[in-house]
Amino acid sequence: MKYPLLRSLSCTPGGARYSLATALLLSALSASVAAAQGIPFDKIELHTERLAPNVYVLTGSPHVDPGHPEGAGGRIGLLVGPDGVIMVDAQYAPVSDKVLAAIRQISPAPIRFLIDTHEHPDHTGGNPFFAKQGAVIFAREETRDELLRPLPAAVGAAASGTDPARLPVVTYGLSGTVKLHLDGETVDLIPLKAAHTGGDTMVRFESANVMMIGDFYRNYGYPFFDPGNGGTLQGVLDAVDLTMTLAGPDTVLVPGHGTIIHRSDLVAYRAMILDVRGKVQAMIEQGKTLPEILAAKLTAPYDAKVPGALAPLPAGFGNSADRFVSLIYGQLKPAAKAPRS
Repeated sequence: MKYPLLRSLSCTPGGARYSLATALLLSALSASVAAAQGIPFDKIELHTERLAPNVYVLTGSPHVDPGHPEGAGGRIGLLVGPDGVIMVDAQYAPVSDKVLAAIRQISPAPIRFLIDTHEHPDHTGGNPFFAKQGAVIFAREETRDELLRPLPAAVGAAASGTDPARLPVVTYGLSGTVKLHLDGETVDLIPLKAAHTGGDTMVRFESANVMMIGDFYRNYGYPFFDPGNGGTLQGVLDAVDLTMTLAGPDTVLVPGHGTIIHRSDLVAYRAMILDVRGKVQAMIEQGKTLPEILAAKLTAPYDAKVPGALAPLPAGFGNSADRFVSLIYGQLKPAAKAPRS
């Protein structure tokens, strides 16, 4: 669910001038708000996959969540062992009982820590539930700040915007990696420059050679970054570069959405972003408007290879390819204006 941009972008009614990129993105993000109301949470089930002797992931059902048809909500990571359980992300609030039941199928140990990769409610909706189970929540300072902001009413049951237990207890900035030592594993909390949001964290399990990379990478649909919560295109590229530096060829990379990948998959992903960015920049320099740039279908060479590239977003607000190009345009030409209506 990627609605938080709604909290910081607005178009002035009554014929005032406004950013065309902002207006289009506002519509695209409105689709996700509408989708939040339509999620049948009771139909979400969790698939458990073991990635290493003591590292597991939980992935929500496909074809249930309109905003994430490849798998409902954000993927959860688990480190389990005699010292306790570390969770990475917590899914939507209404599926917390199912998440706990899935964890208990793996381990009876107490849930010691919960790490938020970022603040979007498909990753943090379950925070209050697991905090009340005894988990200490870790997150970026920026993530805690975002969780303090009011949620749109359309979010409904997906997450609480008022329960104080939703808030991280331990926060950190960009100054360095936070290390946790549990169950014979060293867990690195690696802060990222503003990428998918302004408060992203990657989580690396050193011995297991597994990294939970969050949402700056996805392979269902095109990349999404949330400028309303500090996300940036350059930050996405920086996060890809950092991941390629830290990961070896056999490192298992686990995004919040889409399929699990390896370092080699990032090469083509990075090249695609740079190619589309370059084409958008060239058209801006030619004086082209956003509608003209969208009409050029700049992602066409990649659309057949990207699942969900042209699938409609919820509530009829375009598709992932147009959203991606519009986000790039908004970063490269933030002052672009639409004519008066």
